[in-house]
Amino acid sequence: MRARFRHTLFVNGYLRLCGIGLAATSTYSRENNMTLTIPIASSSLRLVLGSLFALILTACAGLANFDLAALQNSDINNFRAPSGATLSTGQPTAAQLGLAARAGVKHVINLRTAGEEVSFNEGEVVESLGMKYYSIPVAGGAGINADNASALSRILADIDGEPVIVHCATGNRVGGLMAFAALADGASVNEAMAEGERWGMTSERLQGMVRESLSGN
Repeated sequence: MRARFRHTLFVNGYLRLCGIGLAATSTYSRENNMTLTIPIASSSLRLVLGSLFALILTACAGLANFDLAALQNSDINNFRAPSGATLSTGQPTAAQLGLAARAGVKHVINLRTAGEEVSFNEGEVVESLGMKYYSIPVAGGAGINADNASALSRILADIDGEPVIVHCATGNRVGGLMAFAALADGASVNEAMAEGERWGMTSERLQGMVRESLSGN
């Protein structure tokens, strides 16, 4: 009988290890760490671990030029770095978006609606700076729901750990969607609320609305 080993990896944020033909399971944690448990036959252990190491190096290569400190000192409204290079903020200015691009941010996800006033065309500015722009219009408290949370989670999964800013006007809607995403990943309502606060949901009024919505799911 061939011996078998169980090799456990703790992967921060939205880093995904895929395409290697191995079974894996994941569990939710409040710090957004994923636990991947991968059965490995002893005869192929070296090959598999080599492949995993190569995948991790590839994912980390995109972070080599990421300057988190520059962003932390940029005065972006409600700036937070809850999970690796996945950042939550309020509305950045055009100048702050330029700083973000120079700091190594590759993507910007805007949760504001078209009707909200901004003094510049954000999509054009973001793309002119070499970053990729995404829009998920979240209309107030009613827009903080499971569907929009799922849309955000899909984009973050595709981004695969590359530096990204997720923003609304104040960061509250970002936190609200992250609370729904946490609930979908198996968190309790209290854990999901704590996750939402960690991502920027500071409004007591919004917290009450989100808690009620989460409790009804």
